[in-house]
Amino acid sequence: MTCDEATVLLHALLDGELDAGHAREVEAHVANCPRCAVDVRQFRQMRQAMSAAALGFAAPAALRGRIEAAIPAPATLTSILPASVAAAAPSRRVLLKGFALGAALSAAAATGIVFLMQGADQEQQILDDVVSAHLRSLQAGHLTDVPSSDRHTVKPWFNGRLAVAPPVVDLAAQGFTLLGGRLDYIDGKPVAAIVYRRRAHVINLFVAPATGVDRGGARHETVQGFNVRRWAGQGLRFIAISDIGADELEELGTRIEAAVRAGA
Repeated sequence: MTCDEATVLLHALLDGELDAGHAREVEAHVANCPRCAVDVRQFRQMRQAMSAAALGFAAPAALRGRIEAAIPAPATLTSILPASVAAAAPSRRVLLKGFALGAALSAAAATGIVFLMQGADQEQQILDDVVSAHLRSLQAGHLTDVPSSDRHTVKPWFNGRLAVAPPVVDLAAQGFTLLGGRLDYIDGKPVAAIVYRRRAHVINLFVAPATGVDRGGARHETVQGFNVRRWAGQGLRFIAISDIGADELEELGTRIEAAVRAGA
């Protein structure tokens, strides 16, 4: 351990905030470093001096009396309202019930906000994972685990590797060539990646079981320069990502949606 590293930890050592391992390291350094040993002695002397000094200040009792005298007395309902209105004023029990209900509603609203924030964070994490997986796939040797343009070869390959085998749609006639498939990870869970090529552009289609937050309608986004199309259907979540135009990605997504609905 160097002096610079020890200096950062000296105060934590004196305050008892270090774990046993770090405390031993700092103590061993101080035992063999005259400079840091001097610092420790000075810090301890300073703490003792501050503890001994009467640094606290107690306000005189008369100050409270002056403050209370300066505060106007609270007005009662009977003094500011007509008798008939004051008589109809809610009782303390009613007010307390109202406060309790308001507190419960506030807590429920706060909980809803937390859930919304957590949901937004998870959505962002999923998008970040999708981009990372797409970039990783573009490295040599990472694009497919099962290279094939035959959907009857690609789809069965996922059996036993995932809980649900993804639909694999052949769209070569529409200009989207099937390159194969692989296993990948999104949001810490294994998913299927179906790989297509459009001219010189790679398209990754990630397929996983849908969750309760997935919506059926397609959503288009641009993330880190890539176009992303997300949708859900038939109990599955689909996320397509590529650097092709959004209109071409929309065509791919629409065709796959139609094929999945038709049971292809």
